[in-house]
Amino acid sequence: MADITLLIVDDHPVVRDGLRGMFAATTGFEVLGEAADGREGVALAEELRPDVVLMDLRMPGGGGVDAITELTRRGLPCKVLVLTTYDTESDTIPAIEAGATGYLLKDAPRDDLFDAVRAAAEGRTVLSPAIASRLVSRVREPRGESLTIRELEVLRLVARGTGNREIAAELFISEATVKTHLTHIYAKLDVKDRAAAVATAYERHLLPS
Repeated sequence: MADITLLIVDDHPVVRDGLRGMFAATTGFEVLGEAADGREGVALAEELRPDVVLMDLRMPGGGGVDAITELTRRGLPCKVLVLTTYDTESDTIPAIEAGATGYLLKDAPRDDLFDAVRAAAEGRTVLSPAIASRLVSRVREPRGESLTIRELEVLRLVARGTGNREIAAELFISEATVKTHLTHIYAKLDVKDRAAAVATAYERHLLPS
């Protein structure tokens, strides 16, 4: 069988070097390239066409969720396996909604990482146990037009008077993504602007008093 080809996207050079060394020392894998942020990762994924992209999430210069969204939009055949230290819902849910095939934490054992890459290359979903448990709990919650974790984060920052550019920087997302979240917030709260969204959120106890 042909080797599984990989692209590593992480802003820490030591992490990239470590991952490259691990896969180089193991049969069945070939690392085609490395990127230091999401935007570079998208460009290299289009150029190199790897089977699997190992994607970190929070990276200066272009976060992982925006990169996954763009890879999905472009219809590239590569599978994205998120490999990060962050396991909160505000990280996991947006990444999976954006199109990630799997989500693994960086403290995963080496063999688990190799198995996860093989599974992702085959199109199979792989999640760390903690993430899987959290997603099951979320699915079992009552359905409705409630705000997502990310939308609540955006709304909290809006309530503090934070502008879109600063919100994007703090949450490691693009300004366009912030505007999209605001559009969804306005629709769900049935309001037309930031001030009304904040006032309604306080009325509904969505924000701490």
